[in-house]
Amino acid sequence: MASPDKQMLSEQVYTRLRDAIMRGDHAPGAALKPQDLAKEHGVSLAVVREALVRVVGDGLADRLPNRGFAVPAFSDRRWQEITEARRTIEPLVLRLSVERGDLDWEARVRAAHHRLSRTPPFVPEEGEYLSAAWSEAHRVFHRTLLDGCGNPVLLETFDRMWTASELARRWAAHRAPGRDHLAEHRLLEETALARDADAAAEALTRHLTLTAAALTE
Repeated sequence: MASPDKQMLSEQVYTRLRDAIMRGDHAPGAALKPQDLAKEHGVSLAVVREALVRVVGDGLADRLPNRGFAVPAFSDRRWQEITEARRTIEPLVLRLSVERGDLDWEARVRAAHHRLSRTPPFVPEEGEYLSAAWSEAHRVFHRTLLDGCGNPVLLETFDRMWTASELARRWAAHRAPGRDHLAEHRLLEETALARDADAAAEALTRHLTLTAAALTE
């Protein structure tokens, strides 16, 4: 069993490395060399490797046979596969949410959208990628849209896919800065609260497709 000190160091390195990848400090496809990271963070190789394994589990890095670790590339097929899964599942869950959601769900959707629309997507101190605050408000809005379905298994599936696609989402926003996120999210809110399941599902499918397209253009 790892000592408390080692666990604490591993947690710190994991958090710093995850945030660095999210900020774009490590370019797509760049190698993540344990020796260099250990020197940079002033910790042992064992601590760094433990942190890297967790980052791989989050979908923010790849473990390559006989080649160590690396940040996924823009061209990685996984992004398209995750998008295909999300486009298949999430519009169906949204339809259930529109059909089953109660008045409390409507209020939570409106509140989540309000917070998202008022949160700056970019802040100078976090570089050129989406801010942590906006990213969390974005997650909460999408999660709230779907949680009217009342099915925890479907919501757990959403949670897993959301985590797996977080890096691609940040890259896509960086590569397509002119995209009108405000209008896309407003349309999602309006169609869902109007109880128009067809329009809401169509809006969500297009929203997800645009994110994937930004990585392939």
